[in-house]
Amino acid sequence: MTAAAAAAGSRLFGAPAILAAGSPGSKLAIAVIGCGERGATFHIPAAANERLVAIVDADENRLAVAGRPPKSERPAGDERKAAGVNFARVKKFTDYRKMFEQIGKEIDAVFIATPNHQHALPALIAMQLGKHVYCEKPLCHDIALARRMAEFAVRYKVATQMGNQGHSSEGARRVCEYIGAGAIGSVTAVYTWSNRFNGGVGPRPPQEPAPAGVHWDEWIGPAPYRDYHKDLHPHEWHGWFDFGNGSLGNMGCHIMDAAFWALQLDQPASVEVEDMLGGSSERYPLGTRIRWDYPSRGGLPPLKLYWFDGKKRSAKSSTAAVNDTQDSINSAAQNLPPLVEELEKRYKIQLGGNGALYVGDKGVLWSDTTCSSVRIVPEKQHRATPVPRARFPRIKGSHVDDFLRACRGGPVAGSNFGYAARLAEVVLLGSLACIAGPGRKIEWDAPGMKCTNIPDLNRWVTCPVRKGWQI
Repeated sequence: MTAAAAAAGSRLFGAPAILAAGSPGSKLAIAVIGCGERGATFHIPAAANERLVAIVDADENRLAVAGRPPKSERPAGDERKAAGVNFARVKKFTDYRKMFEQIGKEIDAVFIATPNHQHALPALIAMQLGKHVYCEKPLCHDIALARRMAEFAVRYKVATQMGNQGHSSEGARRVCEYIGAGAIGSVTAVYTWSNRFNGGVGPRPPQEPAPAGVHWDEWIGPAPYRDYHKDLHPHEWHGWFDFGNGSLGNMGCHIMDAAFWALQLDQPASVEVEDMLGGSSERYPLGTRIRWDYPSRGGLPPLKLYWFDGKKRSAKSSTAAVNDTQDSINSAAQNLPPLVEELEKRYKIQLGGNGALYVGDKGVLWSDTTCSSVRIVPEKQHRATPVPRARFPRIKGSHVDDFLRACRGGPVAGSNFGYAARLAEVVLLGSLACIAGPGRKIEWDAPGMKCTNIPDLNRWVTCPVRKGWQI
């Protein structure tokens, strides 16, 4: 066994290490795993406000510019950088297993912003070492890992948080409070949508050498091995079954969060892709319409949750066209719920490229991607509706601040893994439905964690782990 692989062995994971931070006011020693767009522009600056001790990425090129990523990898207008950090003194690794093996005792917490297939293993290693974990959405790549991450957080008594930052917002609480106060009556349908189209059509591109500086075996990690090809690194991995979870995995934990919270949308009875555009036997589609069916729960009526993403099928064809091409799909119009188009036309409003509509028997509530804006539609009805009484504690500061307070012994973070794993499971069930394909309803046995009517799908519920990457 190599030194790196040994990090997954029992020798490393004994009793939790003593935390480096000795008092509530001291700086936390943090390692950032994944230095792409999210890691470099958000997590490294956040860690720099504490004590950034290590950065990890399988791409040496990212490590080299981690303090200030190229403009092409920063959101428009985003000039943030990790001010005041001497990156010559920050330890750099291309393999997180080696990082834990060599300096595991020196860190208090990790921020994880890798591709989805690499979320769970560093989180599990960290928790078993007694380290706190902030992990990007959708928490992990498959349902079994989501449950295991929630279990480890409890077992090892660590602070955790998923990176769906809208959960700490005022708006998410307002959604819960409007619905709880009956402002739109009984909600029986929620429509969610995103303009992302993380998928593709056709076979894998030809294999070729990995780009200089990219440690390909470490990038593949626990996933089934394949040689490098285009449409994987640095961002296109979202669209492949083995590494990502499609557009839904990319955005669902943001857009669905308030609905999940407000309407007790824990475990659905079933989920089905009603329509999809593009995709293949190993790639997610470029446009989907998915439906989750919920029974009555806690006095709430049965509900249908919908997700629309990507591009809309041409009106000329009501079924998948065998000659669909990536370019023809990319140039198509956004795939939106018909109700969104109807409301935009009727009230001359724009509801945005991402959002959610809560449909009650007395009205409709809208929220944007992370609930930074929440309104009853139309605006006249919003203004006439009393602002509901605040029923949920407000978060002081940011979503990361909420996590850091929990690390220091404060209240449990709002999107801790106990909550986040259940939300992630709903999203991952939608990804599973995309693998099943249109019209193949998944009957879901939540306690048994299995699809009861399409047994072949269960291999995606618990994905195999490559040798040397188990825990």
